[in-house]
Amino acid sequence: MQDDCKMNNICYLCAVKTKKNMAQVSMTVRMDSSVKASFDALCAQFGMSANTAMNIFAKAVVATRKIPFEIKAAEPQPISRGMEAFMALREEARKNGVQDMTLDEINEEIRQSRAKRDGKK
Repeated sequence: MQDDCKMNNICYLCAVKTKKNMAQVSMTVRMDSSVKASFDALCAQFGMSANTAMNIFAKAVVATRKIPFEIKAAEPQPISRGMEAFMALREEARKNGVQDMTLDEINEEIRQSRAKRDGKK
């Protein structure tokens, strides 16, 4: 860390600038070309290369042991119409006392239904 840095915690930019003869490795990152162009342009505005920005990101992740921004899953989707139909059929089966059918009984019922649909016995 540089002496003129007034930060109370780790200064990632200073840490990148003051590397101490550490072994360097190369890393390849794939991303959309338009994202890369925008990233490069922003990094240039910040006065650094994309490589420096990626090093700062990696050091921040290692130092804090977390991604330095929130990552979350999309909101859960409502139950699909198919699942709603399945649950309605399941409730109807419960009301009619046939919810505890064996797999063989279920398959036989399906076979009979298909045969009836196709005009077979």
